[in-house]
Parts: sequence; structure tokens; C-alpha cells
Amino acid sequence: MNRSAIRSGTSLVFAVTLLVAAGAGNGQDAPKDAYIKAHYTKYEYCIPMRDGKKLFTAVYVPKDTSQSYPILMVRTPYSVSPYGEDQYPEHLGPSPEFEKAGYIFAYQDARGRYLSEGVFVEMRPHIDVKKSPQDTDDSSDTYDTIEFLLKHVSNNNGKVGMWGISYRGFYASASMIDSHPALKAVSPQAPMTDLFMGDDAYHGGAFMLTDNFEFYTSFTQFEKPALPPKVEVRFEFGTPDAYDFYLGVGPISNLGKLYFKGSNPLFDDQLFHTTYDDYWKIRDLSKHMKNIKCAVMTVGGWFDAEDLSGPFKTFHAIAKSNPDTPNTLVVGPWVHAGWARTEGDHLGDVQFGAKTSEFYRANIEFSFFEYYLKGKGTADLPKAYVFETGTNVWRKYDSWPPAGVKARTLYLHAGGKLSFEPPAEEEGFDEYVSDPAHPVPFLDYTSDSVPQRYMVDDQRFAAKRPDVLVYESDPLAQDLTISGPVSPKLKVASTGTDSDFVVKLIDVYPNDYPDNTAANEGARLLGTPDVRMGGYQQLLRGEPMRAKFRNSWEKPEPLTPGEPTEVDFTMPDLNHTFRRGHRIMVQIQSSWFPLIDRNPQTFVDIPNAKPEDFQKATERVFHEEKAAARVEVLVLQK
Repeated sequence: MNRSAIRSGTSLVFAVTLLVAAGAGNGQDAPKDAYIKAHYTKYEYCIPMRDGKKLFTAVYVPKDTSQSYPILMVRTPYSVSPYGEDQYPEHLGPSPEFEKAGYIFAYQDARGRYLSEGVFVEMRPHIDVKKSPQDTDDSSDTYDTIEFLLKHVSNNNGKVGMWGISYRGFYASASMIDSHPALKAVSPQAPMTDLFMGDDAYHGGAFMLTDNFEFYTSFTQFEKPALPPKVEVRFEFGTPDAYDFYLGVGPISNLGKLYFKGSNPLFDDQLFHTTYDDYWKIRDLSKHMKNIKCAVMTVGGWFDAEDLSGPFKTFHAIAKSNPDTPNTLVVGPWVHAGWARTEGDHLGDVQFGAKTSEFYRANIEFSFFEYYLKGKGTADLPKAYVFETGTNVWRKYDSWPPAGVKARTLYLHAGGKLSFEPPAEEEGFDEYVSDPAHPVPFLDYTSDSVPQRYMVDDQRFAAKRPDVLVYESDPLAQDLTISGPVSPKLKVASTGTDSDFVVKLIDVYPNDYPDNTAANEGARLLGTPDVRMGGYQQLLRGEPMRAKFRNSWEKPEPLTPGEPTEVDFTMPDLNHTFRRGHRIMVQIQSSWFPLIDRNPQTFVDIPNAKPEDFQKATERVFHEEKAAARVEVLVLQK
């Protein structure tokens, strides 16, 4: 490639000869990028922020100058590659509709990442009152970037939109706060919002072990601006089985000692901030969702294994502080970023009956930006545009949860029964022995990561374990739709001084449910057997709750061995119809490995636990009249 210069304002500031190496493997003459090359011209800028730091930004401008275009921007910690003004990506924007319609696309390396100056801070805390140019955050960096682009990128129409998924969703959310007047439409998608409270880092006080370790093996700090490596080297686990790998590690502080060896403070921050302390509190972006002047469409997936809570928390925070702002929540039957990367017609063995992602991209996302940035079409979006699993239909509601939901309670009963009737027994409980040396796996197959499909995987394997309690309703006489959060309220006792209680809500298919493929019923199988969908136990929601946080996220308290106590928590929202003839199931267990870290079942600082701290414990769950374990749900009246 040619040596490329990077612009700062209208003057050339430096040449990056290493861009040759970065672009060499990108196939600059390959047909995959031919459309972008033919229709867009690429420019690279180092944009000065108010504190003097410069952020690297790649801008793609339509060659057709017969009209002006809005700017659609993404800010990312994951690189705006390919670098070099003669290096082009295969696609631009959220979907092909955008690159065909014509937008000015701007991609920016976030502060302290890749070719952007400054120091990267994990989910940089927002500063509500900025007293000097040195008080910068992602809101101010976005504001300064927009100001620059409007002045230096020709043929723009004065309107800017932003979108982003996951970490980029966080940057999109941050951009809305005290937003630039030209910012007209923003779509935070699976936005990281509160890492301790149900997003990537902790769920119910339990550390999301596999996802976080794997992520931070490649996500590290930059000492100075740098290009991405030519070849990404994946961490070598030494085994295809994550269960064996993490069990062999022992106490999780060994991950840092054996593998990172102090080289990644970003991982240490996640691992050792084990309570909801100030590190987490100041990073909760939902507390700062104020002075938002643009239209907002927050997007999430019902089966997002990483940032399922963030979209709901963001949506509700915007509604509370900005009641006049156009504010829509869109949720489909997707995994993390599934609306952008998959057809959305199925997940694992579960079918959704249509290509939901294609529908969303063409009819919801594209229409949103076309209206607010170009004035085309209409803004015919409800408050909540959500897919209803089970029936597999899109629904439009004026609120979320929808009006007309009624609180109902599922009660646990003796004999593994589950019903909406409270127990009448004066005494009743079930118990099991939880052994941290033999934790309950979250998969029944081998993987060295977190397969996204686990969010709907068949739970029959877990139901057969002696350390999993199972409660099941009778077949439903009519459809039942749950729309909103799911709230377990348990009465438990343990022989340990701490324990986890994992609750799973499951849809049990009828035994005569048709298979997805022709099953070799009664035949000798020479290959992989087909999945039998009759009796399938589809996971809908599953969350842990670490008992020491039952009264406070900031100040954990030990359990008193043998003493009954309440463990109440809330799981993320659901929009699912249990069809007539299906059953509702609840499973309860005390480990879910290695999705979450093991609880030693002694009251200790878990990352620094010693091998001898890991002890068996007998867990008791009560289902009696005065101590009724239950799960509260919101049922939609139809």
C-alpha cells in the first residue's frame, strides 16, 4: 500500500509507515470491499479533544456529491481497522441498507485505544459537572468529535447519529448525556451499563468466570498508541473443556498468578472488586442519563449471555429523567449482537419461525435512522417493540412491562410440584449436598468458552443430578405469557456460612412435540443422535444469587449454619408464552460452573480463598405455609 498520512484538522501531522503491515492482510484489491471503494472516499483524522489529546478517526464519505448526508458514528475500544486511507472494510454501518442509502460513516478509536492518545479507563466514569478542560469523559469526547466533524467533513447535512453494540453500546449511551445539538438519533445496543449488577462482570454477586477470563486474555492496556497485531493469538487452554481447565486452576486468584502474572490490571479490577463498591458505582451509567435531546432506540436480546440487563436499565433511566425524549426499547430472540450477526431464525435447538434479525435491520433499525437523520418515512415506533418467544410473534406495547400484566406467584411444593397455589403444609423442605469439588456444569457438552446457545439449552441433564432440585407444574390448560422481570424469593438454610442459589425458569415441551429433524426412532445409531424435542427443557432464565449479599451488596454477611433465612433477588425480564400443554419448571442448585466462579461455601474473600476453604454444604429449601419458596412473575392478561 501507499504510505498514508493522518490528518489533524486540515493539516498533515504525521505519517504511519507501519500501516503497511496492518493493511497487508486485508485484501485491498479483493472484491469484498469493491462496493465500498467504488462509492466512498476514506479520510483519517486525529481529532483534538478539549484537553489536547487526539483521537484517531476514520471517515468514509460518499463520492456522490449531488446531496448532503448525515454522519453515522461509532466509538470503539476494539479498533477501527483497517488502517490506512487506501484500506477499506468490506461493509459500513449497521447493515447493508445503510451503505446503499448513503451516509457519512465515522469510526473512532476510544481514548487510549490503538491509535488514539490518552489513557484508557474501563467504562470511564461520567463527570456530571466539568470544571476545566481536563475534566473529560466519553460524553465530552463525543461532543468534541461531532463539533470537529461538522466543520471539517464536507457535504454533511448537520445531523449526526450514533450506534454501537456491547462496549460500543456503552459509548453510544455515554454520547447522549449532555448531547451535542447535532446529535439527533442514538441506538445503544446491548449497552454495558452496570457491570456488577447483572452485566458482564457479576450476576447476583457471583463472578462471571469464563467470559471474563477469556475476554481479558486479549483485552489489555496500551502504554502508547499502537496498531493491532498482525495476527490475533488466542489463549491456549491446553484442553477443549473449560470445566476441567477452571476446576484445575483451583482458587481463582491463581488465574492472575499463573497466567496474567500481574500483566493485566483490567482483569484484576474485575476479579478483586467483589462487592458493590465505589469502583462499580461510579461506572453505572444509568445514573447519569440526563439532558438527552436526541431520539433513542435501545436494543437487546432476550438470550444475551453478556449484557441482558443493560438495555432495560438504560431504557428505564432515560424514561425517568427525560420523559419527553422519543425513547424506544427493541428486544428480539437474540444472543449478544445476534441482531447484527445472525439471521435470528433459531438459537441452538429452539426455532423462532422467521428471520427476525433481517426484519429488525430492514424495518426497525434502518427506518429509525432514516427518519431522524434524513426525514424519510415515519417515526412509527412504540415504546416497546418486543418479540414474544413461544408464540414467535412481534408485539408493540405502549410501555414496558406492558399494561395489563398481573403479578402472580409460582410456589414450590412437596414431591417436586409447582403451582400458583400456596403450600398448606406446616412443615416441608427439600435438601441436597453441594460439593464445590464437583460443581454442577452449565453445559452437557464440551466447550472451552461460553456458547451463546446455553441461554436456551436443554436442561434435562441437570434435572437428573442429585444436587439439583426440580419443581414442575401440571400441563397448562391454556397459554400463559410472562412479560417482565422474574423474581425468586427463597427460604433456605445451609450448613455452610455462604452459598450460591441458582434459580432456573424452564419451559418443558410436551412429550409429543415434533422433532426439528426426522429422528431415527428405534434404529441403531451410527452417527450423532438427533435431539428429541419431546420433553425438551428449554432454559428461559437462569441466575445465581450469592447468599452473603442477601441483605446488602456493599456489606456481605455470613449465613448462620442451619438457620433459615430469606434469599430474594430479581432475574432479567422475559417475554415468553408457555403454550397450552407445556409445563413450567423451576430448578434450584448451588453451582453453575464454570459460567460463574465456585462458592467455597465458607464466608471468605473468594478470589483469595485457600483450597481448604472449599467445603461441602447441605442446602435446604423450604416449601411450607409460613416459609414458602416461590417465584414471582408478571403474567400478561390476554
